[in-house]
Amino acid sequence: MSDTVTSRLAGFHKLPLEERLARIGQMFRLTEAELDQLRGENGLDLSIANQMIENAVGTFSLPLGLGLNLNVNGRDYLVPMAVEEPSVVAAVSFASKIVRESGGFYAEADESMMIGQVQVSNYGDPGRASEKILDAKDEILALANSFHPAMVARGGGAKDVEVRLLPAPEGPRGEPLLIVHLLIDAQEAMGANLINTMAEGVAPLIEQLTGGRVYLRILSNLADKRLARATCRIPLPLLADFGLPGEVIAEGIAQASRFAEADPYRAATHNKGVMNGIDAVAIATGQDWRSIEAGAHAFACRKGQYRPLSTWYLEEGHLVGRIELPLALGLVGGPIKIHPGAQVALKLMRATSVRELSMVFAAVGLAQNFAALRALGSVGIQKGHMAMHARSVAVTAGARGGDVEKVANLLVKAGHVKVEKAREILANLPPEPPAVATLTNG
Repeated sequence: MSDTVTSRLAGFHKLPLEERLARIGQMFRLTEAELDQLRGENGLDLSIANQMIENAVGTFSLPLGLGLNLNVNGRDYLVPMAVEEPSVVAAVSFASKIVRESGGFYAEADESMMIGQVQVSNYGDPGRASEKILDAKDEILALANSFHPAMVARGGGAKDVEVRLLPAPEGPRGEPLLIVHLLIDAQEAMGANLINTMAEGVAPLIEQLTGGRVYLRILSNLADKRLARATCRIPLPLLADFGLPGEVIAEGIAQASRFAEADPYRAATHNKGVMNGIDAVAIATGQDWRSIEAGAHAFACRKGQYRPLSTWYLEEGHLVGRIELPLALGLVGGPIKIHPGAQVALKLMRATSVRELSMVFAAVGLAQNFAALRALGSVGIQKGHMAMHARSVAVTAGARGGDVEKVANLLVKAGHVKVEKAREILANLPPEPPAVATLTNG
């Protein structure tokens, strides 16, 4: 495979499912086993599932789709997305198409620096305890790195030590909270096990240095030293839609962004739209999506009020979008190397480093957010969402094959997307004409 792979697959959604698989298989040189994995024929083996979690009794599937049209830093990406919600995959594909016509997304990501926290209590004088820890920084780092020499050999491992004194919480104990931060370069891993091992490993030395007692020794999911950012600039004429000029659509998006910046109630829903895309890619590629969610929402509160992860504004005839959030991702470790579905998804992604992967994730989040605000600031979210929802309702009512689209279209036209209405429409559909046999010589 090479960078001749394109994410611009016009009419892809109109192809029969097997033709889509054949096209993707050819583009990415997928083996028959990998294609069967996408078909669901080689799902997660129960013996592997039993090794991954406790009390395993089975496996659970989600639809896997491809976000199309995404271009980040001049490179095309087809984005695997595991999600049950209608319109998510279509939304990111449509938004990415508009941004692609504007030159694509530009993104960057920090190094894979994570934080391990060590909580110290009963340490005596806080200033003296802090001084002793910082004076012994080299000794602490050497001890931490002794637990993962292979990571250190690759250029990663513990890099620095910080001390934080936090105000004492209310209660009978008046001492400030003394927290030691190990700053650890996890490289291509998310790094949870690595960080926890190092934090636990240095705890006895920190107790010895301070004369205190260590309690918690664990990573922080607020990975604010591991941020990813993406931006896009869209000329206003490209936004024209719904019979409205681009200037009107852009103003609606900018106003929606202003609303989210001012109001945590709106910001929560704004950020949920961002995470619709990011979570779907995270699940498909075997990432710890709970960690990603926790870090993103904590980061949104960093200024004392819950705020949007992305912002949109008008500038010199363009709509400009920006996003920044922590993304602790991995290409090694965890379920990534043992889950066959995650392996196929990462093969489709073609990211060669976690920094590149983080840039794509950030661009997906911004695209998803753009699609939602574009609808919200103009005709409303329900028009497009109901069109997608109608398909699920049609299937629930018993429609199959070509009848699904017929029933869904009639539901939207009727403005009544309910199962009872779908059953009524299905019962009144004209039967398919019988196939005509063709005689051939020979």
